[in-house]
Amino acid sequence: MTAKQNAAPQTSSSQTLRAHATVHDAKAAIAFYTKAFGAVELFRLVEPAGRVGHAEIQIGDSVLMLNDEYPDFGAKSPASVGGSPVAFHIQVPDADAAVDRAVKAGATVVRPAQDEFYGDRMGMVACPFGYRWSLAMSKEQVSPAEMQKRWTKMLEGGKA
Repeated sequence: MTAKQNAAPQTSSSQTLRAHATVHDAKAAIAFYTKAFGAVELFRLVEPAGRVGHAEIQIGDSVLMLNDEYPDFGAKSPASVGGSPVAFHIQVPDADAAVDRAVKAGATVVRPAQDEFYGDRMGMVACPFGYRWSLAMSKEQVSPAEMQKRWTKMLEGGKA
């Protein structure tokens, strides 16, 4: 047993909501998220046949739970159901660098990093496991009223 497997899981009681993603290859997903987003693996539970029943990784101050597919329990990956409506959002110090890092790790650019009407610079990538990831940095604080004004202007054909 490795030190990582022997250590007690590090959990954050201050994180009320945690995402739980089902993927088609949890071991590869953990390796990808480590390389692309700087994730740290907290622990994984592996069945004798090698399938990951549960794993937790930490990205920044947040924990993402993930597992391999278990179709008999309804746990299917985006690849099995034709995609996912779920997207993840990571606040980063440099959106352009974060997008570049993810692409070098194997992600595909969905939207290049650009300044957004709501005050962030944000880019979006798709990971090889069927999820979209927004990588954003805050550039300015924008009130909800100002966001609405900018969004309406953008939707009406003007630049925000």
